[in-house]
Amino acid sequence: MELLTPTEMDRADLLTISGGSSGFALMLTAGRHVARAAVDLVEAGPILVVAGPGNNGGDGLIAATELVAMGRNVTVMLLGQREALKGDAALAAREWKGPLLPFLPQSIGSPSLIIDALFGSGLNRPVKDEALTMIEAINASGIAVLSVDLPSGISGATGAVLGAALRARETVTFFRRKPGHMLLPGRLHCGRLRVVDIGIDPSVLDEIRPMAFVNDPDLWRGSFSVPRIDGHKYSRGHAVVISGGPVQTGAARLAARGALRAGAGLVTVASPGDAMTVNAAALTAIMLRQIDAPEQFAELLTDRRFNACVIGPGAGVGERTRALVLAALAANTAAVLDADALTSFAGAPEELFEIIKSGASPQVVLTPHEGEFPRLFSDMSNKNPLRSKLERVRLAAERSGAVVLLKGPDTVVAAPDGRAAIAANAPPWLATAGAGDVLSGIIAGQLAQRVPAFEAACIGVWMHGEAACEAGPGLIAEDLPEVLPAVFRRIYDDLGVEY
Repeated sequence: MELLTPTEMDRADLLTISGGSSGFALMLTAGRHVARAAVDLVEAGPILVVAGPGNNGGDGLIAATELVAMGRNVTVMLLGQREALKGDAALAAREWKGPLLPFLPQSIGSPSLIIDALFGSGLNRPVKDEALTMIEAINASGIAVLSVDLPSGISGATGAVLGAALRARETVTFFRRKPGHMLLPGRLHCGRLRVVDIGIDPSVLDEIRPMAFVNDPDLWRGSFSVPRIDGHKYSRGHAVVISGGPVQTGAARLAARGALRAGAGLVTVASPGDAMTVNAAALTAIMLRQIDAPEQFAELLTDRRFNACVIGPGAGVGERTRALVLAALAANTAAVLDADALTSFAGAPEELFEIIKSGASPQVVLTPHEGEFPRLFSDMSNKNPLRSKLERVRLAAERSGAVVLLKGPDTVVAAPDGRAAIAANAPPWLATAGAGDVLSGIIAGQLAQRVPAFEAACIGVWMHGEAACEAGPGLIAEDLPEVLPAVFRRIYDDLGVEY
């Protein structure tokens, strides 16, 4: 499903209006959906609508009018004067026949529900003065909040809290989600999210051409690799995972098992000689090859059956790892670069980027977490609330020529062409040592099956999150590959694949 920025959502509204609908008709439908959501949340008791001076407030005023028609006890507070409202919001105010309470915290009272219609997804500056005081008072009241479009104070473009933001139990948004619904901290403020149809024809997306998406099977189902009855292990690709020394082997084995469970037909751990015994004692279906020097790795990759690799987990930081990365890129092998592989280029990221971009058809995925990201992209701070995680990852992908995956509870994947996807299916117990190594392996398993890099990264992130949900609380990284078969069964059911 597409994600629309506030600007793109405004464009969708305008295209719908230019096609013959009225803006007020859209507002009426939106307000009615909000009223129905309010009734679903609280079956009885008074409801307070806190309305802002724009169209978000107009949606709230329509909801108030609808709720009164349903027999509910409704009061309204308006930020500003009724006479100052313009356009569709002014029309909505005419529909509301009741009084307007003073816009003061004392007016909140003790309703069963507060409908937050102060600011919508287009907010782009910090809230202050009366609005800030009201948001803080509502949060302190502990009363359930239903937000219209997005909790007031959250940027629809970035998910950032602009000064202060309401914490909603549920949010009703229209037509499509916005990045602010998916990115943290915005997602945490939304509560349960309800996306409703207000009469915007999906054909408007053909003109808007959004480039951001929710990371779910609808995005990548056409690229998902399903084994063929006439296939064999070699047709499903052969992934190579670089191991570190004898006391740094575990991360590579986690990645290797992730790659094998993700569908690679064969997986080999490339191990230094002094770690061969340690790795051999712990590997069964995964093969083992002694690789002591980058030149040996380069020679291995001349066999084109080795078509994907993982470099970084436990590999060590330094010249050896840099040389291994350069060997993989020179061979045009699909590569997942993680952890130590990224840190090894911290002093010269442009060298890495130029080599990636010089490839004939680069299939390279960089998988940093927030601590590693600035080692390659030092000028892309995560401290600026107006620069979203989505924007940062897109810029990183464009600069590097690689698909960039910035890990976290709201993992973002971006391609150099601007496509991006945000995931929302990772449970909190996925934050555990070694989980990122397994993710690298899952992505490599997809690359080995010749899934394009952007889709491989998106599939990997989604399957990783689903595996964590399947394993449940108490998860450790070793559990993730073992529950992937259950995730595959769900995907196959969705695709209609028999098994």
